[in-house]
Amino acid sequence: MMRVVPATRDLTGEWRDLLDRHARVTCALEHALESEHGLGVSEFEVLDRLASTTGEGRRIQEIAGEVHLSQSALSRVVARLEDDGLVKRAMCQEDRRGVYVRLTDAGRERHAAAKPTHHAVLADNLG
Repeated sequence: MMRVVPATRDLTGEWRDLLDRHARVTCALEHALESEHGLGVSEFEVLDRLASTTGEGRRIQEIAGEVHLSQSALSRVVARLEDDGLVKRAMCQEDRRGVYVRLTDAGRERHAAAKPTHHAVLADNLG
């Protein structure tokens, strides 16, 4: 069911403003994280989700929905992180189709170093 919106409200303008703000913040994050920590935004987001996990890690399917990436795009991000020694993949013991991802010590260190940069860029652009 469509909601009736007053004619005076410029939804297209609001949408464009939202897209512009998102693009500005994403570009600022991409630049700062890459230049200071060698991480892309998607890579940082995966590390950030994993850093808040205790235990054996997280299933790739769970992370995909949280970071808004397709399964194949997330697999490429995880492969890059694994190549850099920041994460480790393991098969799920209960379901052999599932793959778990967990932070390595190096991944935890890189995330800890990048987190203040991420926060500072957000504060500068959203605060």
